[in-house]
Parts: sequence; C-alpha cells; structure tokens
Amino acid sequence: MRHRGVLVRWFHRAAMGGCASKSRPATGDAFEASPQLACGDSARPVALRWGHARLAAAFGGSRSAVGALLHGRRRTPALRPCRRGPARRPTVPSRQIRCLEQQLGARLLDRTPRGSQLTAAGADFLPHAKALLRSAGQAAARARAAAQPSRITIGYTTNLIVTPAVRELRRQHPDADVHALHLVWNEARAALLDHRVDAVVTRLPLSTDQLHVTALYDEPRALLVPLDHRLAGRESVTLDDIADEPLPRVPDPASNAFWRVDPRPDARPAPDGPLVHAIEDKLELIAAGETVAIVPAGGTSRLRPDLTAIPLHGVEPSRVVLATRADDHHRLVAAFRKCAQDHLVGPRPAKPASRS
Repeated sequence: MRHRGVLVRWFHRAAMGGCASKSRPATGDAFEASPQLACGDSARPVALRWGHARLAAAFGGSRSAVGALLHGRRRTPALRPCRRGPARRPTVPSRQIRCLEQQLGARLLDRTPRGSQLTAAGADFLPHAKALLRSAGQAAARARAAAQPSRITIGYTTNLIVTPAVRELRRQHPDADVHALHLVWNEARAALLDHRVDAVVTRLPLSTDQLHVTALYDEPRALLVPLDHRLAGRESVTLDDIADEPLPRVPDPASNAFWRVDPRPDARPAPDGPLVHAIEDKLELIAAGETVAIVPAGGTSRLRPDLTAIPLHGVEPSRVVLATRADDHHRLVAAFRKCAQDHLVGPRPAKPASRS
C-alpha cells in the first residue's frame, strides 16, 4: 500500500536519522531532532531515544505531546515550539506534522486553542508508529549483541577438555570476557536453560528440546574395574564377559539405557547395581569391588590409581557434543562453535609400543 510505504520512509528518517552533539542537533529534510536527546543521553536505548525525539519533532516539537500519543491518551497537551539549545529559536509548531499529513493524505490531529486531539486517522496511525518504535528497539538490541564483544560462559562436564577451543576464542576475541565452568555430568541442559552458561561441551544422551546440538567427536567405551578384578589385564572385553556383572544406576533413564546397555542386544535387562548420583561415589563403589561400570574410554582410569579401564568392543561409541540454546544467535556463541569444531577432536589414539 502507498500509505504503508510512506509510513516506513517517514519512520526510517524519524527513528534512524542520525546522532547529534548536544550543541548542534541533527536536522533532516522534514524533521528536527530534540536537543535534549543527544548522544550523551543514556536514559533510553539509542533507537528509542531518537525515534521518540524525532516523533516529537514530527508532532510539532512537543515531547509531552508525543508522550501522550505513545501512551494512548487521545487528548494531547497544546503543541509548543521546538527549542534548539539556549537560543530558544522558535519554529512553526505544526509544520512537520502537516508535512506528514500531506504525504498520508489524511489529517492526524485536530488542533484547537486548548490543545490537539487525535482524529480517527491519527488513532489508526498511532499503533503502527508505536510498533515500529518497538521494532527499532529490538533491532538495536540484537545488533549490539551481535556486533560488540561481550561475555560468554562455556560449560564442560566431567573428564572433557575444552582448553584448546577456549584459548582460540580468546585469541580471536581479545576484548571478550570468556569464562569456563565445570558442570556436574547431568547439569548441562539445566545450566543452559537457566543461562548459567552459554555453551556446554558434554556427552550424549542429552534431551535436545530447545537446544542446538553440534556433534564434535566420538569416544569408544570401556569397562572400568578395580585392579584386582578377574577381567583386569585383558586387552578387551565384550558384553558377554559382563553378562552377570551388576552395573550402577543413575536417576536419568536415558543415561541408564546408554551407559548400562539396557536392555542388552538379546533383550535381557542389565543386572542392577547400586543407585549413584555422583561420579566420585561410583568410583568408590568400583574400587571397593561392589560393581563395574561402562565409561568413556578416555582418561577415566586416571581419576584413581586403583582402577583400570578395558576397551569394550561390540557397543556403539559415546558422542561428545556442543550444546547451546536454540534461540541464542550471539556471535561469540557462533564463534565458539567454530572453535570447538576445529580444536576439540577427541583423544588421540595411543601409539603402539615399539618392539625391540
């Protein structure tokens, strides 16, 4: 529609028309900025300050009149001349609004000696102007978040290393405030949705609702046993080797199914071991000989010298992922995702021992 195009062009000039100093306000072809709202005024976001100021100029230079308009009062104070700095040079009160009315082909205000009142056309025009101002504020906030270095907190769960990616992010964005935070193994999703962290490197299974998940690498699984266990020292084991071994349980059903391989390929349930909440408690139970556990192969046995990990064959590997909030498009989040993909590639396979 022609009127919609006029409205958009008017608002573009009104809300985005530049930034003036306090001593020299900016001027446009049809609208003049209010000198009270220059670059140093931080009372409102920039787009809203200038949109409001230029709406004020458009409505005859009276900010109180625009305040009444934007807050939905149909009767406004009398329009007063716009003052530009200490000289108080008067302007024609209704020149800008009349110019707008001419472009729209409709009268927006009824002017009387007692003040001005919205016409039916003005009342219809008002919500569109308010919506455009809101959109300007939202656009400015998103632009600032996308363009300016700021803060990011990167979470990681037990026995995962994020240092190479974090260091690269700090190198690429030296002005950013980059933090790393260790999380309990089952806290990744809650920490993201509670905004305690902005990204998490963790392992599947993980509920992905409201999350954006990027696969990083796979880890083989292993069986963790005490040093004096009957299987200790084996080059590898299979599920048949532990068919009757009780495995510890955790409160999360998805984690139980994956880390206990429950049910087994032959549909038999995995034998139940003790219920645990903390990894440290699980390790203590394994060391005491009360249970064994299926774990990620990389590094778990280094947590205690009295435990050893044996490669577990015949099961799918564990997957390490980067999770972020699905609606978070901050540029530091996107930058860390790229750093993680480039630098977090998993543990390198051990070199075979040389034979003399």
